[in-house]
Amino acid sequence: MSLRPTLPSHIRPRPSSGLGLRNSNPSASTASNNPQTSALHSRIAEKKVELESLRQLRDLSAGLAGQMQQLEEKLATLGTGTEAVAAVMGNWNQVLRAVFMASAKIPKPDNEGEGDGEVATMPLPQTLVRIPIQQSEALQKEAETAQTTGE
Repeated sequence: MSLRPTLPSHIRPRPSSGLGLRNSNPSASTASNNPQTSALHSRIAEKKVELESLRQLRDLSAGLAGQMQQLEEKLATLGTGTEAVAAVMGNWNQVLRAVFMASAKIPKPDNEGEGDGEVATMPLPQTLVRIPIQQSEALQKEAETAQTTGE
């Protein structure tokens, strides 16, 4: 037994076609033609399998490209969102500083000498945010009048 490694079909030497030699015996040419035909059919089958694999690879690559584009869009959104969060976080330092300055001007209550019935009145800090309560009071009154007339 001889141990010959099997080579892939694209590396194997092709059988000679015998174009230069004419055989006068038709049965001999058919016999030599059968191995060529079977080799060609096996090569065609291998190429069809390879073509199908390449088509699958193309389809999977297209799907991967689509997913990468979606990922790119999401990362762009994430980047702009991160910038917004950074701007808000940068402003918190100033907000906390303003609250500290406002609360520093409030005198600390003295608990010494307070009686049980006495309520210490402390001055309130300056208003940091102004909320228009007149509009909300007007809306609340309108809602109450609508409820009383509706009942």
